[in-house]
Formats: sequence, structure tokens, C-alpha cells
Amino acid sequence: MNTLKRRQALSTPARGGLALAAQAPLAGARPAPQPLRAPGHALVDAELNDCLHTYEQRVRSRFAAVLDVLRTLSSCQHERDFAAQAQALAMQKLGFELPADWLANAWVAGVDMASLHAHCLFQTVAQSVQQAGFDQSCWRARMPIGPPQWRDWGYHTLDFSPCADGRLQALLPFILRTTPAPYVWVKAYAGALFDVEHDVADWTQRELERLTGAIENGAQLDYLKVAVYHYSSSAPCEQGCAAHGSQDAQAVQAAIERLLALQMAVDNTFGLGAAPQVLLLGVDTDCDAIRIHLPDASGQIHPARFLGSAALYRRTQGMAAAAAQQAVAQALQGYVAELGGLAAKGNEAGLVALAQAWLIANFSQIEYVNRHHAGRYAVIGHDEAFVCAGEAVPLLHLRNQFYFAHLDTVEEGAADLDVGARIFQGLNVQRGLALPVLVHFSYNARVPGARERAVQRGLRVAQAIRARFADLAARGLLHCRVAVSERQAGSTLEWAEHAVLAAAH
Repeated sequence: MNTLKRRQALSTPARGGLALAAQAPLAGARPAPQPLRAPGHALVDAELNDCLHTYEQRVRSRFAAVLDVLRTLSSCQHERDFAAQAQALAMQKLGFELPADWLANAWVAGVDMASLHAHCLFQTVAQSVQQAGFDQSCWRARMPIGPPQWRDWGYHTLDFSPCADGRLQALLPFILRTTPAPYVWVKAYAGALFDVEHDVADWTQRELERLTGAIENGAQLDYLKVAVYHYSSSAPCEQGCAAHGSQDAQAVQAAIERLLALQMAVDNTFGLGAAPQVLLLGVDTDCDAIRIHLPDASGQIHPARFLGSAALYRRTQGMAAAAAQQAVAQALQGYVAELGGLAAKGNEAGLVALAQAWLIANFSQIEYVNRHHAGRYAVIGHDEAFVCAGEAVPLLHLRNQFYFAHLDTVEEGAADLDVGARIFQGLNVQRGLALPVLVHFSYNARVPGARERAVQRGLRVAQAIRARFADLAARGLLHCRVAVSERQAGSTLEWAEHAVLAAAH
């Protein structure tokens, strides 16, 4: 048996008082909480957890296979029939072929493993997007919070701006158990510092659709903007938000200021009272527990006044389902009373119902981390595989799978890209692997020329990224590919070179 065949076994994937805390500090030294290990909460959907775990294992195994295959190839690249063996191994373990010309002369100077690694990552992303319908079919059918629910609670659009940190990439299906849907927007920015002008434009578009009758029952529905900060309960000064120097208080305050700036911008432009409703969420990235900060009667969001799922989970552990639900409802009632009411534009009941649904849904995620990750993720920091710039990769929802920088131009997304580059300096560059950047934009097939414009936009962004990180590019440590996808279908990544060829015919 030749050396390559003897090394084909794959390794196991290695990724990996009352809840109201009126005056709880958000930064500084404090005892790390114990992992939330108690099993079997009555409000947990165990079957949904099983579906999500199957999905996580399936996707992670694809990415883990890339490293395993490349390690095998690295040790065998000088064998006489290396190219044929490498292609056979890639097809068997990865499901796609490798660039033949990269393998043909391996016996002379060896394979450029940094380039091959980036190529395999991009192909695996495309493969995961293409197979997402099958991969996600189980958990999508069981999500407890979807369009019918949030419409009943008074919202036509949910607009999330989490931090670009890869630990928040599972925000919707895992942390909040909320169905990814057409009018659930996720636009991530470093430090959750979303672009106020762009959000005003997004709100304006939806408001126009509401006023023209394009949104069913639009007169009774509103737009909800949610900013999402994150923190680490076990390492608050090291594994918090990199964009804010792991200063939790700074991250919270900055997110609040952006939410208030959005409301002020809309009110100043369209008249007092036009502004969308807002809400602040915090995520403990050690265990995915959440904090909900609701706006008080005057519209203010208080950094140290929140309702936390971790404490509620512990408090209701062992209760029957009805009693546990009642306990959560009472905690919310007490919280609202402490705030003196809510600024909810007459929809206080709907905002409270949504908050309660997210708190209870998060119990399942807490238990998921208990069961499958020993109560706290083994890697509490960054462990992303690639950077996505532009618009989020469709149909890929998994913690620490990629770092996302929402942008239209490199200039406006410079801060986000720089944070991503710093993260991958430690993850990849120091090991001799490249910074892999996938530039992705979507297009609407119903608009003439939209795909061609999306391709050209992506190519311009990629060129600007190479210029910004010219040193890495010159050393062969920056690999950038451009892909587009159709906005409505979104089930296939079209590589830019293929899209350009198609447009020419």
C-alpha cells in the first residue's frame, strides 16, 4: 500500500438574583460563572437540538476534512503518482477535484499548500451552500419563531446588526431559534457599529412598501431594529469584542448609541414618531446565553438593566412547562415595571411576547451547549475558517465558521476588514496559511443586468482588498475569490469568472 493511501483516515472535527440584573457590572474582574450543566429543562426542544447538532456535525466535518486531506498530501507530494492519488483522495474525502496544474509539478517545488488550502475552503463553502436545503431541512421545520409569530406580535421586518465576530454567526437558528426568512435581515459590523445612513435607507424602503400596500396588514405592523453585542463571562478582558478592546461596557454603550442615532435620524427626516422600534441583545459567547435590554417608557436603553436567560434557565430548572413559562412571564412583568413601561409605539404586549419567546427559545441553546459542548465551548475565542466581505454567505449558519464584514466598498468597511485580518494573523498567517477572503454579493434576477453589476462590484471590492493588504498578497498569504448568488433562490454560489463567461453569451 502506498504512503498516501495509508494516511487517508479522517480525524474527528475539533471545533468547535432574578434574571433582571439592575446594577450588574458589565466589565472588570468578577468570578466566572459555572457552566450551565443541568439537563432536561421542561421548555427545551430536545428534538430540535438533535437536528441542529446533526447539521453542525455535517458542516464541520466538511471543513475538517480539508485540513486532514491537505496534511496527507503535504507528506506525500513527492511520490511518483502523486497527482492521480491526490485527485482520488480529494474526490473521496472532499467531493471535488483539485486544480490539476497545481499538482502536476509537485515533485519539483512542492505544492503551494496555502493556495490549495484557500481553494479547498472556497469550494467547501460553495458545497455547503448548495447542500443547505438538505442539511437544514430538519431544523427549519421545527423553528419555534417564524414569520407568523413575529407578524402576530406586530412586526413585518426584523433587522439585526450583530458584531461581525464569527461567534455570532449562529445567531438566528441556534441562539434565538428564529427562522432565517426574507425579511429577517442580518447585517454584521465590527462592534455592532452599523451604518446609520444605510439603515435609514433600509427602513425607508420597507416603509414605502408598507404604505403602498405591498406588506399585508402593514398598517398594524412595524419595523424592529436589533443591535447585538457580545461578551465572554469567563474571560471578559481577553475574549470580548475585539473592536472594543474587550471592554464590555464600551461595546454595550456603543450599540445603544447607534440604536438611538437611527431613531433620531428617522424622526428628524420623516417626522417625530416615525422611528422604528429598537431592542438591544447581548450574547455570552462562552455558552450562548442572552441578555435582553428593552427600551424604557422614555425610550432609553440602560446598559446595566436587562433580563438574562442564564439566570431564568437556572431558576426554572425542574419546573413543569406551564410553571416555567409563568415564571418567565412574571420576570418580564417585573422587568417592565422596573422600567416604568416600554417605548413600544402602542405595541407593548407584542414586544414583551417577542422578548419572552427569545428567552425561552434560548433555553434550548443553553442546553445544547450543556450537552454537546460541556456547558462552555472548548474554543471560547476565534476559530473562523474564512472572512466573508460584502453580503453574508446565504444559507450558512454556524458559530465561528466565518468572520463577516458587511460592506458595499472597502473604504466603508475598512475597520471591519482590519479586525478580520488581525484575527487571521493568529489563526492562519502565523502558520503559513493565507487569509482567505470570500467577496460575496447577491443580485435580483428580475432586474436586467443585476448579476453583471454584482459581479463587477465584487471584483472591484476584491481588487481594493488586495491593495489594502498588499503585503500579504505579495507574500502569497491573501487569497480572495468573488462569488454572487441570486437573491430569491440563493442556493448556489456563482464564481465571478463563471458569471462573467455566462454574461458574455
